Amino acid sequence: MLWNWYTVDSCFISSTWRITSRGKFAGSCIGVICLVIVLECLRRLQREYDAYLVQQYRKRNAQTHPPIRQSSSDSPLHQDIEANDGSKSDGNRILVSSASEVSDNQVPSKPQRLVPTVFQQVIRALLHMLQFAVAYFIMLLAMYYNGYIIISIIIGAFLGAFIFSWEGILITDA
Repeated sequence: MLWNWYTVDSCFISSTWRITSRGKFAGSCIGVICLVIVLECLRRLQREYDAYLVQQYRKRNAQTHPPIRQSSSDSPLHQDIEANDGSKSDGNRILVSSASEVSDNQVPSKPQRLVPTVFQQVIRALLHMLQFAVAYFIMLLAMYYNGYIIISIIIGAFLGAFIFSWEGILITDA
């Protein structure tokens, strides 16, 4: 495949997706933008669902949290970046702080690990599968090396990030 700027008589993914007019090509570009926005939405849903699991865990275990101890600011836990809800992500594990809010000079005595139930993990895996499938489809579209489609992917990434990554940023003193 070579880089191209073809609009009419282009064919994407399958023989049924053949562009026969400029209107169909414009519709395809808009569809690609929307597809990339959907990918960013799925990524946000994954983060929100994990935050929901942490919130439910904290509600169930509110009485059993160990007390918070004072620590120095050079503690390795203190230097980690936390999410808005106090949870920390460590690869595929979700680490949960033992208090609902941790101040600058306090850290939990020991992070707790939240192990999702089978049903919760099925939902997490389903969200991951959907992300993977949509991202793979977008990659296949990019492999056609059509400049307009690639520009549409970039525009969709911008719009998706603008819409679904609009979150608060935690500022910590290092």
